[in-house]
Order: sequence, then C-alpha cells, then structure tokens
Amino acid sequence: MLTIVLPDWQTITNGDISSDIFTPYGRVVPYTLSNPTEFIDRVAEADVILCNKTILDEKSLVKATHLRYVGLFATGYNNVDLTYADAHGITVCNAGSYSTDAVAQHTFALILEHASRVGEYDAFVQAGGWLRSPTFSPFVCPTMELAGKTLGLFGYGHIGRKVAEIAKAFGMRVLVHTRTAPNDGAEAVSFERLLAESDFISVHAPLNEGTRLKFDAAAFAACKTGAYFVNTARGPIVDEQALADAVRSGKLSGAAVDVLHTEPMAEGCPLLGVKGITLTPHVAWAPFETRSRLMGIVCDNLQNWINGCPTNVVNHPRG
Repeated sequence: MLTIVLPDWQTITNGDISSDIFTPYGRVVPYTLSNPTEFIDRVAEADVILCNKTILDEKSLVKATHLRYVGLFATGYNNVDLTYADAHGITVCNAGSYSTDAVAQHTFALILEHASRVGEYDAFVQAGGWLRSPTFSPFVCPTMELAGKTLGLFGYGHIGRKVAEIAKAFGMRVLVHTRTAPNDGAEAVSFERLLAESDFISVHAPLNEGTRLKFDAAAFAACKTGAYFVNTARGPIVDEQALADAVRSGKLSGAAVDVLHTEPMAEGCPLLGVKGITLTPHVAWAPFETRSRLMGIVCDNLQNWINGCPTNVVNHPRG
C-alpha cells in the first residue's frame, strides 16, 4: 500500500474538503502545515507527496528514500527541484487550468474596483456621507468606463485568454505580450508597446528566469502615465519596491496585487499601506468550486501514475 503524505493540507482547505478523497489510493497521512525540520522526518516513509507550496529539494527530501511521485496542488512548480526529481526517478505532476475561471474573475474584480470604486463609495455611505449629501448623487470618487480602454496582458495562457474574453465583453482593446505567438488573432505586441499603450496591465505569466523581476523600475517608468497594474500570477515577477514607488509618484494610478515575494506577507513589505494599492492574500484561486476541481485533477493524476500512464508530468524522471 502506498504511503501518501500531505505536508501542507491547510493550504487547500478550511475543513470544507476532506483528505479522505485520497484514501482509495493508499494510506493517507495529512499534516496541517510542516516546517522544514518537521517535513524531513514526516516524508521519510512517503511513496507519494501531495503538496502545494512546500519546498521539495535535495535538503528537504534527504530521508525520503521511498519517494516516487509528487502531486502538486498548483499549476506552478517552482517549489520543486526538478533536476533532483529527475535524478531520483521521482515523477512530478502539476494541476494545470483548474483555476482559470476563478483567477480571471478575481482579476476583473480588481480592475472593476479601480474603475467603479465600489468599496470607497460603500465606505462613504456607511460613514454617513450620503445622509449629509446635498445632492442625490455625490461624486466623491472618480470613476471610469472600461469600454475603449486598453488592457495589456503579460502572458497569454488559459487565464490570460479568459481575461481577454472578459475584457472584450466590456468593450476593451486587448494587447498581448507572450513568448509563443497567439493563434486566436490576439494583437501580439512587444513588451515596450504593451507598457506604453496599456491603460491596464495584468500579469498572467509563470515565474521563471525570463520573467523574474520583469516589472522593475525601468518597466514602470516606461508605462503609460496613469496606467493601473494588476498581478495575480507570481509575486517575484514584480519588483515590489519599484511598484510602490511608481504608485506613490503618480506614474501609475494604482495597483492591485494578489501575490507577493514572501507569503504569508513579511514584515516590512513595501506594498503594505501604500495609498492606491489594493492587496488580497493570494486568494484568486480560492473558491470552493475551484479547489474541488483541483482535487479531481490531483486524484486523476495520481490514478494515472499508478496505472503507468502519468498525466500533466512536468519533468523527465530517470528510469
């Protein structure tokens, strides 16, 4: 029987999803969270690790001599040392496309909050502002129509394409900067044009050496003045201090960020408390429906590996 260890189960559920979903595949050992020291011993007998953001590398897996399969509760796999996994015959599978609708929805929630200022208007009303208003329609916060505005997408995978679909429904022009030429007629442009022409910029790219700190001080300086920046992808794609500076200076009209370099947020995060920056705690992927879909993909991946025909494999395991 396979021993299946879940070292960071709390990152998946608040009690609304049970780890019993994995019992048909072996003996399931769930842990709420595991610090690096605990993790080393907890996976010593594991044949399978199912995890979200736990770091899996030579140091953390030093005792995991039985390990043959890693299933990720995520699309990204930058927490796994794939070179180590390859050398030790460990198959690593991710869960792509499960969060497309949820992340696209959250992206537009952030864009719409900037355009319509719903939160600010609610705060005004709750504080008695409307009670004291001399007019029936007090123009407290500037708002805008999205129709006719340009949305620049950095990255054009499943989520980027879904965001483009929503943007077009609002009457927006969509520009795309992506490594692979789009085959759906999207207007692909250089990074420089994306920055210069976009009223809104939204990040939907994976984190790799080509995208790390792509949005730095120089990039923000090249943006259209007054542009609004959204990141629901990966924190290290953005230089956080440069983003804070760009918003404070007025170069950007604001920003909305769901992901940070360090999560949970670290003390001294340069984005915290900056007027004009909206922060959400990496919850774009968090709807119950989305996490339920994720569990189905992870189960399918595990079953297919057991059957000898693994799916969504992201590495090349030896043997």
